[in-house]
Order: sequence, then C-alpha cells, then structure tokens
Amino acid sequence: MTRYCVDPVRHELIAVWGTGQGELAARVAALPAGTDLAALSRLAAALTQLSTAAWRTYTHPASAADSLDVDSEGWHREQERRAFEEVPQAVEAPNLPHGGTMTVSYSPVLENAHRIGRALLALELPELTDTIRDETAAELAAVESAELGDLTGRAQQAVLLSREGASPVQVAAADRLLEEDPFGPSALYSEVDPTAAAVAAAHWLRAAAEAVSEASGYEASEVVREADTIEALPHETPTLVLELLDAGFSPYDAVTGLVRHAMKVADGVLPDPATFREQLDEAEEMVAQYSDDDGGSEAVLSGIRLTPLDPRRPARDLLEDLLLGIHGCWLVHDEYTESDEDDEDEGEDDAEDADAENTEGEQPDDAADQEQEEAAERHQHHSRAQFAALVRTVAARNHERLI
Repeated sequence: MTRYCVDPVRHELIAVWGTGQGELAARVAALPAGTDLAALSRLAAALTQLSTAAWRTYTHPASAADSLDVDSEGWHREQERRAFEEVPQAVEAPNLPHGGTMTVSYSPVLENAHRIGRALLALELPELTDTIRDETAAELAAVESAELGDLTGRAQQAVLLSREGASPVQVAAADRLLEEDPFGPSALYSEVDPTAAAVAAAHWLRAAAEAVSEASGYEASEVVREADTIEALPHETPTLVLELLDAGFSPYDAVTGLVRHAMKVADGVLPDPATFREQLDEAEEMVAQYSDDDGGSEAVLSGIRLTPLDPRRPARDLLEDLLLGIHGCWLVHDEYTESDEDDEDEGEDDAEDADAENTEGEQPDDAADQEQEEAAERHQHHSRAQFAALVRTVAARNHERLI
C-alpha cells in the first residue's frame, strides 16, 4: 500500500511506496506555512487507509472466493471493488454530520474516501481538493493495473503483497524469467507478483526434482529432503508442494491454496479446524511421552504451526523456499553426476602444471589455495549450467502443467 506522511518543516504531503528494491517517495502537495499540521496529518492517515482498503481488493479478489452468491464473501469483495467508482464523488462531497448523526458506509474503500473529503473541508484549501482527487485516482489506477498484470509505475508495490490468486500474465512473466535462470533471477522479486512467481517456481521445482530423480533414483518428492543432508535447507515447504503436485494439484492450485490458508491465519481465522484437531491429537500423544518437569511437552505444543508459511509475507516466503528447493535439487544432482570430460581434462592440465612448478620448488600455500578455489568455482559454474539446461528440457516437455 501507499503510505502518506507530512513533512512538518516544509509543510508537504508526501506519498511513499515500496518496489521490491527499496522505497520510492513523491511529493503530493506543498501547503502554505500556516497550514494546520494536525488536520494535514488526519488527511494523510485517511489517504493511507484508503490505499490499504483499495489494495485489499487486489490481495483478496472476488475470483478467489468460494462463492459469489448474495451476501457471500465473494459477493462482498465484488461490491467493495465496485466502490472504486464512487470514490471521486465521496472525496468531493463527503457525508457530514447532520442532526447529531452521520451516515457511515459499510465499505472501507468508500468510507475512507468520505474521511478524505471531510479532512479536506477542515483544511479549507480548495486547490488541495483537486490535487487529492488526482492522487486518489492515481492510487486506484495502480490497483487496476496490478489486477491486469501490469506492475509498472506505482503498481510495482504489488510485488510486496501476497495475493490469493495469480494473474496469468504475471505467471507467464515469471515463467520466462525462470527459463532464463532456473535458479531464480533477482527480477523475480522486483518485477513479478510473488504469488504468480511462486506458481511458476512450483512448476520449475517439479521439473528440477524430476530431473534429479532420474539421475539419483530418489522419488521426486524426496529430492529436496535429501538435499537437506548435504546443505541445511528449509525443505519442509518445497517437499509439501512436490507432494501436492504428485497428488494431482496444479502448481496454481497448490500455491494459491497455501497462500490463501496463510492469509486467513494472518487475518485471525482458523481456516482448517479438522487438520488443527489432528495436529493437537498427534501433539497430545507426543506429550504423553514426557514427564511434567522435563520441558518436552511445552516444546511439542509450542511447535504446532497453523501454516507452514510466514503469515506476514506468505507468498514471498513460499517463493523463497521454492527457489531454495531448486537449489537443493542441484545439490543432489551434483552429488550423483560426474564431471564431464572437459572438466577432467582441465583438472589433468592443472595437475601437470602443478607438478611442473613443484619441480622448481614448492608452490606457496596461498597460491595453491587460490587455484583450488578457482577450480571449484569452474566446476560449480559448469555443474549449474548443465543442471539448468536439463531442467529447461523437463520444464518445456511438461509446460502444459504450469497452470
């Protein structure tokens, strides 16, 4: 969301939003020196709240709800999104107290627009009203652009948000980035909606796991767990995704299901009481094995998680874990494949050079260490390139599974 603040020295209203690579700021308006700072701060707060409500229609789209029937969750989301059309009128002619009462809208988007209008009236700066009308229009337009998969301009802040659904345009963009670099280029974090990026990453993780399965003999769903024995990795979530894909879920359904579950937890809702009951039953069985004074029972109970993802940033957390899962697949692949002939020939040449140097005198330890590091870097670069080419082949062969 866009956050609005006041510079009390310059008497300026400023908008700030994130981009995935840092924060951007823009001056919205410069006010006269005598402007009431408290009233201006109330305007900034109302603008921030409007942005928060507007971006929630993006992160919680009606299309991701179970039903669009009247009074259902999906229906309410749909109505909230339609409230965008009424924002300009609410800013220019807000509801005001009358006879000791005031009409308050059920819509967070619309009610915050009315609050903006009332804050503008309190400031009594007619020229500011035009500026704020344009500012709210720009913010709502950014949400609309993000919905269409266009994350340029102010809509780029969507890369920091978790969304219950994923735009096909954004999934395709993430897929292209992963085709260029199956290990996950930095642009995946700064140019693509994280839920959509995670959908594409799940597809590429499966391709990586299948490629390693052929070489190692492990089941595809076990590859990342095996990688954890080579290098410490957050293997639980990638393994869960691979198991969901093996069970017949599409990458889209597997990813959005996990993200939606975590977002409900973040909203203070218990999304799956039956599964939670099973977790408690399992925990109670484990607790029975401990005495009251060894602290084991407390550790078991405190270890229960309502979601495997970070509920504060579930889509980004999932994306990071899936990319680490691809890295883990490479670790296993590197363990089970031998260097090609070029690497072997290069190693023989290095050995011959070292022998020649040793005939004249022993090579310094630091020079030998440097050669070893350079050889290791060459091997790693070649191994990763070889693995990336293999994964591209498998991903392309099964591209229809992406959505």
